[in-house]
Amino acid sequence: MGYHRRSFMRFSNVFFIILFIMIIGSWQRVEGADIPFPFAPGEKLLYKVGWLSIPAGEMRLEVLPMKEIKGEQVYHFVMTTTTYSFVDLFYKLRQRIEAFTNKAVTRSLLYKKETRGKKKRDEEVRFDWEKKVATYEKNGKKEDTVNLLPGAFDPLSIFYVFRLQQLEAGKIIEVPVSDGKKCVMGKATVVRREIIRVGKKRYDTFLVEPDLKHIGGVFKKSKNATLRIWFTADKERIPVKVESKVKVGSFRAELVPASPRP
Repeated sequence: MGYHRRSFMRFSNVFFIILFIMIIGSWQRVEGADIPFPFAPGEKLLYKVGWLSIPAGEMRLEVLPMKEIKGEQVYHFVMTTTTYSFVDLFYKLRQRIEAFTNKAVTRSLLYKKETRGKKKRDEEVRFDWEKKVATYEKNGKKEDTVNLLPGAFDPLSIFYVFRLQQLEAGKIIEVPVSDGKKCVMGKATVVRREIIRVGKKRYDTFLVEPDLKHIGGVFKKSKNATLRIWFTADKERIPVKVESKVKVGSFRAELVPASPRP
C-alpha cells in the first residue's frame, strides 16, 4: 500500500502542475481594452481525472460572481479537486483553489489554496503591484517573497488568460506565472489542429505541448516526460483533454461534455 500511496501523492502533485502549465499563453492584452471574454460568471466545467486505467477523481472549474477587493471589481475563479472513495484509501485529497484578477484580466491580485487530506495546509499568495513582489504564506506564516515579472498571473487565473488568446499551428506562446515562491516565463508550442474524441463527443481542437524545463518534481525526474493539452478551436478555447506520461505512469483529465455553461 505504501507504493500506491506514494504514487497517488505524485498523482495529485502532477495534476496540479498540469493545471499550472496547461494554460500558459501569449499575453498581449492592453489594460482596459474592449475585448469580449469567452467566459463569464456562472460558467462551470467538470473534468474526470484518471491515473493509469484507474478513475481517480474529479476537478471543477468555476467563474463565480464578481467581487470587490480594496474598492476594485475583480474576477473570482475557483478550482475544486476531489478524489474518489477508492483512491481515498491510498491518498485522500480535498482541495479548493481561489484566484482573483483585476477586471481587465491583465494581472493577478490574490491566490488561495486550501488542501485537506492526510494533512491540512492553507496557502496564500498576495500580489503587490506597487512593490512588484508576490508574498507567499503557508498556514498563516510568511515564507517567501519573489520579484514579479510585469503582468504575472497565478497558476489558476492563467487558465482563463490563455482562453483570451488566438491559437494557430506553429505558434510559440509565453506568459509570466508565479506561485509566490518563484516567477518564471512559461512557454508552449501549438503543435497542430486536429479532431479528437472525448467520451462520445468529437471536438475540433489545437494540440498544445508545454515546455517542461522549468517544472520540477516528477517531470524533472522522468526521462522523456510529456504533457499534451487539447483546446477547442472555437472562441471559447476550452481544454477538453490533458495527457501526461511520467515515471509513475500516465495521467489523463477529460471534460465531461454535459458540463453546464451560461
